[in-house]
Amino acid sequence: MSTAASPEIADLLDRARAWAAADPDATTRAELEAIVREVEAGGDPTDLADRFDGTLEFGTAGLRGALGAGPNRMNRAVVLRAAAGLAAYLPSRGAVVVGYDARHLSDTFAEDTAAVMSGAGLDVWLLPRPLPTPVLAYAVRELGCVAGVMVTASHNPPQDNGYKVYLGDGSQIVSPADAEIAARIAEVGDLASVPRGTGWKVLGEDLLDRYLDTVAGLAEDGPRDLDVVYTPLHGVGGTAVAQVLETAGFEPAQVVPEQEEPDPDFSTVAFPNPEEPGAMDLALALAQERGADLVVANDPDADRCAAAVPTPTGWRMLRGDEVGALLATHLLRRGRTGVLATTIVSSSLLSKIAAAAGQPYEETLTGFKWIGRVEGLAFGYEEALGYCCDPEHVKDKDGVSALLLLCELAASLKAEGRTLLDLLDDLAREHGLHATDQVSVRVSDLSLISDAMQRLRTSPPTSLGGLSVLAIDDLALGSDALPPTDGLRFRLDSGARVVVRPSGTEPKIKCYLEVVVPVEPASENPDQVDAVEAARISAATRLDALGADIRRAAGL
Repeated sequence: MSTAASPEIADLLDRARAWAAADPDATTRAELEAIVREVEAGGDPTDLADRFDGTLEFGTAGLRGALGAGPNRMNRAVVLRAAAGLAAYLPSRGAVVVGYDARHLSDTFAEDTAAVMSGAGLDVWLLPRPLPTPVLAYAVRELGCVAGVMVTASHNPPQDNGYKVYLGDGSQIVSPADAEIAARIAEVGDLASVPRGTGWKVLGEDLLDRYLDTVAGLAEDGPRDLDVVYTPLHGVGGTAVAQVLETAGFEPAQVVPEQEEPDPDFSTVAFPNPEEPGAMDLALALAQERGADLVVANDPDADRCAAAVPTPTGWRMLRGDEVGALLATHLLRRGRTGVLATTIVSSSLLSKIAAAAGQPYEETLTGFKWIGRVEGLAFGYEEALGYCCDPEHVKDKDGVSALLLLCELAASLKAEGRTLLDLLDDLAREHGLHATDQVSVRVSDLSLISDAMQRLRTSPPTSLGGLSVLAIDDLALGSDALPPTDGLRFRLDSGARVVVRPSGTEPKIKCYLEVVVPVEPASENPDQVDAVEAARISAATRLDALGADIRRAAGL
């Protein structure tokens, strides 16, 4: 593609012109036509080639990608095709509920989906306004739908949007449904021939109120004295969280004013993900100023929950594994029974908490599409700040219910003169200190990810962080317990573990680290506070060594 006269450029331009001619949206049509003119005049074809480098792939995460014109972008043409393929896959009769967040074009994509579903003869309900993803997951089961669609890119950058599909059980799609839907999408012909109806109904606030009352009902009577700082990170969780906390008897949280209202540009953060450096700075500064007890946050579609707690040396973000252990312990102490589940990249601490409580435990692949399907699930979480606290009503991660229960636990501990960190120390004394960390590398060249995975498969390390590699599980091979997925699990001496996998939603390779350090018993160290702190220092050193070694081994 070095000259404008090359056959490759000519073919690319022909495909681009044909796409533009069929594009139902004037904005993306004009965008593409302008790019075509630039390439025709001898401009760089790289951007145009990328837009037509295949089609945005429909998988178990649905669709997710950058907004823009062309088949390899999120736009109305791609969404209409996805909706038509999904409609062809679904039963010919039944209802579909469609929700959307406050990102750019989310409402447009939702209405396009509603029109196609209605045109296919399905009953269609549209959520009344931009709302959290767990509201959509709740609505699928509450309304007895055959499917649900949520237009969201969760915590991705502002230039992205996405399309998440739920089936009638209220869980996200898994294989082979994703491949079958993708095949139906590929069969969609001329967009002009796709029937579109106008008969969908916009749901009233009563559905939302039922969800919020259900969440608030998770909290039991108890202490409510808690000074909370909250941020929805420019997303859609703010009003839902405020109402749930009020109904449950808490005083209003102090909301970060700069991040209170939905903003599709996420103007105060580089990435609208509470895990990313800097995303929580405004909330932590406000909490420091107020002397708050707890900081809680949702990601933009409010299906995740992050938390931070004060320490003598400043505020500390809790890791997803720590929040998962706290919520599991809280629910078990309240009498919750059933399967506790987490993923292969999350901490092994949950398995020990479950065993100590006499409850079954299950491990799944990464993602709530797997956790939500665990039979008899009582509580599930993944380390990426996702928690399912009420699987009877929402078989997906729900940042609103997790936030409420974390506030309830913190208030209960405060009434005893204790903190969330004290409870974590108790768990460390009982089960050993389980410390986790992550090496996450964002790339612009996706081949770097496949190269790293290949390097680890062909030349695997024999030790990591000074710990011997006892076994290596190539997750791509699958097993009786787990379906195949691209990943490697290194089982190390002393209960340590490293899992390496490509991200399913972002251009990242992720390495999940865990070490387990025993806490000296009281008979050997009467000062148990110091014993836990010594274990924590030792764990931090081991995690640093693990991270450095896996980076070297993977060539990152």
